[in-house]
Amino acid sequence: MASFPDFVNENEIGKAKFIGELIPPVAPFDQKSGRETWTVAFAPDGSYFAWSQGHRIVRLVPWKKCLASFSVRKEDRSSGAGSRRLSRQNSEGSLLPGEPREHTIDCGDIVWGLAFGSSVPEKQSRCVNIEWHRFKFGQDQLLLATGLNNGRIKIWDVYTGKLLLNLMDHTDIVRDLTFAPDGSLVLVSASRDKTLRVWDLKDDGNMVKVLRGHQNWVYCSAFSPDSSVLCSVGAGKAVFLWDMDKYTLIRKLEGHHNDVVSCEFSPDGALLATASYDTRVIMWDPHTATALLELGHLFPPPSPIFAGGANDRWVHSVAFCHDGRHIASVTDDRLVRFWSIDKKSPQAIAPLTNGLCCAFSTDGSVLVAGSRDGSVHFWASPRSIASLQHLCRLTLRRVMPTQQVYTLPIPFSMHDYLAYKTL
Repeated sequence: MASFPDFVNENEIGKAKFIGELIPPVAPFDQKSGRETWTVAFAPDGSYFAWSQGHRIVRLVPWKKCLASFSVRKEDRSSGAGSRRLSRQNSEGSLLPGEPREHTIDCGDIVWGLAFGSSVPEKQSRCVNIEWHRFKFGQDQLLLATGLNNGRIKIWDVYTGKLLLNLMDHTDIVRDLTFAPDGSLVLVSASRDKTLRVWDLKDDGNMVKVLRGHQNWVYCSAFSPDSSVLCSVGAGKAVFLWDMDKYTLIRKLEGHHNDVVSCEFSPDGALLATASYDTRVIMWDPHTATALLELGHLFPPPSPIFAGGANDRWVHSVAFCHDGRHIASVTDDRLVRFWSIDKKSPQAIAPLTNGLCCAFSTDGSVLVAGSRDGSVHFWASPRSIASLQHLCRLTLRRVMPTQQVYTLPIPFSMHDYLAYKTL
């Protein structure tokens, strides 16, 4: 079996440009278990990058400083000096006032989930009956939530590295965390205890709701760009869509043949990408529950029975680029794939051993992926200029669901284009 379809010449696929890597220090007799980088994250404003480097430690690195260090080390390598191993030390003494500071956070247990939360744009708490709050979050507030092996969630101040809140209600590993992108500081946690829990950090971290419906572990969750819909995936093949105004289940999307482990909405909310151990990434229309595109990682495509078992093409992670045209996937076949949504074969590939997670930088120019040894690797995203048609579609779909698209007095071909039916 092959990693690409017959009509694709692997030698003609582009090779993603490697930028650099961050490798944590390894202590003598260091055990491999507990070193995994289960998650990586970028701050909404692009100021920080965070990664769980294993053994309870999270590193908060100013993103511009990180990129600059890669450029310097590239020059050193071209002159024969230095190496790609980057042992980062806190250099606060040389920082200017107001410049982002690097922090090393000991979370007290293995870190599985990471998420940045920002109160920009400003939005009031849903809890209107409480006039006094322990914490006053300003417009410049930037928080980091960490989900731990013991079921706890710790909330940290990114600028100071100080612990603010300790949320305790899950009874098993907190596998994933996601903040609502509307600045409300509503946090959703996905856990192996088969539940999702909604927390309001502007109400001192009080739990608002428990979302039940998954029959097995919940691996991942993601908000739509307008924060109105939440997608959750896990063991059990189904993809759940939740109404976050009413906290009710909207529908289930069915089509995967194995555990679904990763999900993310497109920037306009018109597409939903889900990654599964069945060797596929499926692109859905979340408004109509329609599967629009399948991106295969094993050819010929496996039967549902084979896809439902163990294989060497498990897809561990999927990420949507902020241009709305590209996605990336991490699989067990030691490859990172860069896809364009209008093609069924990868636009570029990059080697990665034991990859677990991936994320695009806020501006979409860089992809980062984490691996089982605690290291993270960076590649430049494929460059292309978006067409005016796509930019118009992206703008329109931010405010218009699929059902409304088909009521517009325009030609049928434009309906299909705006609804992504031409993928």
